[in-house]
Amino acid sequence: MTPDVQLRPGTKIAGSDVFDLRMSAEGYRINKMCNALSSAANRDAYKRDEEAFMAAHGLSEDEKALVRARDFAGLLAHGANIYFLLKLGVVTGNGLYTMGAQMRGETYEQFLATRNAPGAT
Repeated sequence: MTPDVQLRPGTKIAGSDVFDLRMSAEGYRINKMCNALSSAANRDAYKRDEEAFMAAHGLSEDEKALVRARDFAGLLAHGANIYFLLKLGVVTGNGLYTMGAQMRGETYEQFLATRNAPGAT
């Protein structure tokens, strides 16, 4: 697909999802929980009892399973916003590159080999 085609409104890029109103509504509980992790007190609460934290935010059993598995691609598919999801990644010890590797189906080392700055995390 040429760059000019990608810029046309409504163009679907293969393998990508548009975070639209439907996705926002679907991911509301996940995003609300992840955004709560902006607070140090909430990060501590999550680390103390992940299950209770997820329950307090009303996550469905499917959503809880995705969080437990650290399935970032699955969470995105369920409406998580990448900017909120980064908060969950940090709290669970999964930086941006770790998340990116998982989403691409690669090991961390394979993913790093595709980056321009070797050793970046």
